[in-house]
Amino acid sequence: MMKIARYLGRDGEILEGVVDGDEVHEISGLDTMLRGGRRVGRKQKITEVKLMPWGIGRKIIAVGKNYADHVKEMGGSAPPESPVLFMKPNSALIGYGDAIILPPQSTSVHHEAELAVVIGKRLRRASEKECAEAIAGVICLNDVTARDLQKSDNQWTRAKGFDTFCPVGPWVVTGLDPTDRAVICRVNGEVRQNGRTRDFIFPLPKLLAFVCAAMTLEPGDLFTTGTPAGVGPLQAGDSVEVEVEGVGVLRNDVRAQ
Repeated sequence: MMKIARYLGRDGEILEGVVDGDEVHEISGLDTMLRGGRRVGRKQKITEVKLMPWGIGRKIIAVGKNYADHVKEMGGSAPPESPVLFMKPNSALIGYGDAIILPPQSTSVHHEAELAVVIGKRLRRASEKECAEAIAGVICLNDVTARDLQKSDNQWTRAKGFDTFCPVGPWVVTGLDPTDRAVICRVNGEVRQNGRTRDFIFPLPKLLAFVCAAMTLEPGDLFTTGTPAGVGPLQAGDSVEVEVEGVGVLRNDVRAQ
């Protein structure tokens, strides 16, 4: 397993590097994580770099209602018969330490802690086995949602698409089995969500096969897998954390616009 961060270089370019303890070691040249790069160049303290989100310039595809306890807390009487898909815009992406901005259009913005994966190979009408083998790595994601707008709009694009509504980070972990991982959300240190990916209604390979039967998945695309029960409101001044077991902690503060 390797931790691969994307971060802002001294000249403003986005670099990739291997995280080793409290340092990040730059992957040189074109040897990126998605190409299997292992050559390591300059190193910096992780606290001295600006961590950037994965998924910039790529698709962000998500599934809703993928934990039975979350379906129940949202008022559902039964799990969906097939995956419920939606997409988040690239403009919603922020990284570790960036602020989630509460928009004036909503009075009920919720956290949704999720395990997400980065796609490593092109997938089109692929089998579940091929989809499982195409996962390049695992990362934390917060599917921030304007719950009141989600209900009033009768579809989810605006509610989940505001700028800053897709925190991703802090880094991708390669070689990590996502099958049974704790997914935890804390707000101001208090645990709000605590689920496990073994409780997915639709397992990850089945989800990816379902998606790529409709749209091609490309290397670098993000796919996020749904949230467990315990979603709840965020207020200006809050600090929200998403932890995925074996990955790390994604932390973002919340501000009013």
